[in-house]
Amino acid sequence: MVFRRVVSAVALPGVLAGALVGCAPAPAATPAAEWSEAPAAAPSRAAPQRRPVAAISYPASGGGRFSAAGAEAGPQRAGGGQLLNYRVEIESDIHGIAIGDFAGFVTDTLNDPRSWTAGGTRLRRVGPGQPEDFTVYLVTPGTRDELCADVPDGYTSCRNGGRVVLNVARWVEGVPGYGAPLTAYRQYMVNHEVGHRLGNGHELCPGAGDPAPVMQQQTLGLHGCTPNPWPYPDRKHRYAGRSGAYNDPIPPREKGRGGSGVR
Repeated sequence: MVFRRVVSAVALPGVLAGALVGCAPAPAATPAAEWSEAPAAAPSRAAPQRRPVAAISYPASGGGRFSAAGAEAGPQRAGGGQLLNYRVEIESDIHGIAIGDFAGFVTDTLNDPRSWTAGGTRLRRVGPGQPEDFTVYLVTPGTRDELCADVPDGYTSCRNGGRVVLNVARWVEGVPGYGAPLTAYRQYMVNHEVGHRLGNGHELCPGAGDPAPVMQQQTLGLHGCTPNPWPYPDRKHRYAGRSGAYNDPIPPREKGRGGSGVR
C-alpha cells in the first residue's frame, strides 16, 4: 500500500478525549489508595459537537491517504522536561469524525494534568510540514496492519517507531465489558500508545479491584482491575504495575462499518 498525505490546514485550540515496543522497566507502583478520579481543569473553549456513532463509517481497509490537523494553538508550555512534537492525522476513508475533533481530543488527553506531562515530559501538537517526533494516526483496521507491521490482527492499536496508530474500530466501538464510558477508553488508547513511544512497556494488574495501570493491555482484558486511562491519576505519582503482559486472545478482525463491509 502506498500512503499519501492530504494536508488539511485545520488549526484548533488543543482542548478536546498489542504494541510494537521495546519494553522498559516499569516504575514502582503508586499505592492504589492514592489513585484519584479528580476531574481535569475546565476546558477553555466549548467542545465541538460530537457526531452520533451511527453516523461514522469506514471500510475494513483504507487507501492510505491522510489529512493532517493544524498546530495546537496557544503558547508553548513552560518546563524543563523533554519537548516532543507530534502531528495528528486521520485516514481519509474514515467518515463522520472531523479531523479537528479527533486532534483536539488527542491534545486534550495529552495536556491533561493526569497524563504523561505530569512526569515532566512536554508534548506539543505541530501542523503539516513542521518537524515532529511522532505522529498519532486514526486508521482503518487494514491500514492498522500496514502501519504496525506486526501480527496483522486488525483489532488492536499499536506503536511502531514514530507511528502511534489508533484503530478506528476501537475508537468507535470500544471493547466489550470495559466498564467505563467510551470517552475513558479513548483516553486510555491515546495514553497507552503514546506511553509506548515514551519508552514504557506493558504492565500487569496490581491486584483485584485496583485501577489498571495505563500500560496494561486493557483492550484485551482487565484481569480483576478496574478501567483507568491515566498514568498519573493523582497528578503527582506514576501509577504502575509490574512489567509483563498477559497471553490474552485477540478477538476477530474488524470488517468495517457502513457502506461495503457492514458488520
